[in-house]
Amino acid sequence: MWNWDYVIELLPVFLKAFPVTLGAAFLGFTLSIVFGLLFALAGRSAFWPIRWTSRAIVEFIRSTPLLVQVFFLYFSVPMLTSFAMSAFITGVIALGLHYGTYMSEVFRSGIDAVPRGQWEAATALHLSKRKTWLSVILPQALPPVVPVMGNYLIVIFKETPTLMAITLVELLLTAKTEVSASYRVFEPYTIVGLIFLVVSLIFSIGVRRLENRLSQRENPGGGGKR
Repeated sequence: MWNWDYVIELLPVFLKAFPVTLGAAFLGFTLSIVFGLLFALAGRSAFWPIRWTSRAIVEFIRSTPLLVQVFFLYFSVPMLTSFAMSAFITGVIALGLHYGTYMSEVFRSGIDAVPRGQWEAATALHLSKRKTWLSVILPQALPPVVPVMGNYLIVIFKETPTLMAITLVELLLTAKTEVSASYRVFEPYTIVGLIFLVVSLIFSIGVRRLENRLSQRENPGGGGKR
């Protein structure tokens, strides 16, 4: 049976673990944007070794499970390089690298959507490649893909329990520890599920509002009468 006294006792424990989960999600998401943009730009390089190497890395990471990548970074990398990372840093890097490969496709679609005339105009103005990307292409390519990026934030947040495998004390590992101590399964796992549900819904509402706001900016008079 559901025990409210036990739930009240558990809440401070989960609130202590919640910032770890949220921090890993946000930092992993930020890193995925960085990796995704680098992979997208490298995939368009005129220098074929860079282009093909980038595509090979992206395909390799996509073809292996996130859990395997987490284990490799946490256990194998220290053995190969004598460089050890904390569970939190390892988890952030793993999430960022894994979802950076998917984010690269998001950026690629945004870049491909920029009209060819914009590239030609930048060439006609004798803009450098750096200025063309920073001043012409990326400002037009990024806004349309922001809602998709927001959806990946939700996905990354829901993937944080994977980091339990390397003893990162996030929400699910906290629940598992409480279950091991009290032998009560119902309340801890239900609370964790509700926390993920509520936060994911909040993120979804935020992404939807951002998408609507961007649509209104692109079509300010779309709903008006003539």
